[in-house]
Amino acid sequence: MRKEYDFSKGEKGKFFKDNIVINYPVYLEPENLKFIQDIADKSKTDISRIVNELIENNIKLAKVLKS
Repeated sequence: MRKEYDFSKGEKGKFFKDNIVINYPVYLEPENLKFIQDIADKSKTDISRIVNELIENNIKLAKVLKS
């Protein structure tokens, strides 16, 4: 690496994208992955859909318990 870099010709915000959606990877423990994969296989759907449904149901339950 250089000691100094010249940013005098740089453009502020050149690569900035407003309203961008970033999908972060989620890593499941092997036993949880197997459990969800079995459900997805039986339902003939993908893992993401099952995980999202489980999270949505937990959010609903948490809201009921909170009130």
